[in-house]
Amino acid sequence: QVQLVESGGGLVQPGGSLRLSCAASGFTFSLYDMSWYRQAPGKERELVAGISTTGGSTNYADSVKGRFTISRDNARNTVYLQMNSLKPEDTAVYFCSVYHRGNRYWGQGTQVTVSS
Repeated sequence: QVQLVESGGGLVQPGGSLRLSCAASGFTFSLYDMSWYRQAPGKERELVAGISTTGGSTNYADSVKGRFTISRDNARNTVYLQMNSLKPEDTAVYFCSVYHRGNRYWGQGTQVTVSS
């Protein structure tokens, strides 16, 4: 059974940094692209970043380019999201996700709050 468990969220001041982690299990992690999404209150869930199976290809939402970095460790079955220069508008619940055998799976999410 596919399981995704996010961690690393919290409260941070504007300009600060956080590193999110997502531990995956129940599927062959190294064979699947992985993604991070976020959902702010009252807004739709949006794609933040994606990474290919080997990590050789990444993509980012325009709003986070140059500030966020997605990476993965296939030996640890973990995908990361390094978030720098955080802004109040980055406040959201962050989810990791995988599209596996015709279904999209989500973790439970981790709250990121950027506020002074």
